[in-house]
Amino acid sequence: QVQLVESGGGLVQAGDSLRLSCAASGRTFSRVAMGWFRQAPGKEREFVGAITWSGGRTYYADSVKGRFTISRDNAKSTVYLQMNSLKPEDTAVYYCAPSGATMGRYLTREDKYDYWGQGTQVTVSS
Repeated sequence: QVQLVESGGGLVQAGDSLRLSCAASGRTFSRVAMGWFRQAPGKEREFVGAITWSGGRTYYADSVKGRFTISRDNAKSTVYLQMNSLKPEDTAVYYCAPSGATMGRYLTREDKYDYWGQGTQVTVSS
């Protein structure tokens, strides 16, 4: 059984930064890609970004490209989402998830992820 624990969310002002963490257990973390998704109130969950198992490639939604950075520490079974220049429209619950997919075009798809954490709330005030 896979367990994912996201943390690091909070209430910040527009322009601030946050770093989210996702600690994974129960699976060979270093062999799977990891993705971040988010869900705003009244909206469907959407792709934010993903990182391959080696950390060699990252993929981002256009809405966060240049502001968010994904990284991972396989020794700690943890993936991070550094969020800079936050905007009110970034307000959402953020989730991490593992994926067996290896190609970028699949890593943007929610159906390619099979386990989800409880999420962490990020609220950005204007």
